[in-house]
Amino acid sequence: MRKSYRVKTEQDFQKVFQAGNSFANRKFVVYVLPKEQSHFRVGLSVGKKVGNAVKRNEIKRKIRASLTEMKPRIEPAVDFIVIARPSIATCSSKEIYSNLEHVLKLAKIIH
Repeated sequence: MRKSYRVKTEQDFQKVFQAGNSFANRKFVVYVLPKEQSHFRVGLSVGKKVGNAVKRNEIKRKIRASLTEMKPRIEPAVDFIVIARPSIATCSSKEIYSNLEHVLKLAKIIH
């Protein structure tokens, strides 16, 4: 993911949290905020309850890889935040992909 596809600032995160809608499953919580823009932006949050820094970065890499695969199907006019729940620590890449796909379908971000 290029930097232009990321929600980076604390201010942008807070806008999505406060004005957006949330959707969840057992592994992820997603906050969605529709916006007028040419492509989607995503923010990732993996808390310390998931594991140490190495484990958290591994989870973020797997989430980014899943989002890159789904990129053509993702609605372009949204900002969204993906929050990983602690139970994600034991999941494989395929499980992360399927759970992420499920929650993004709930949020109507992918078709």
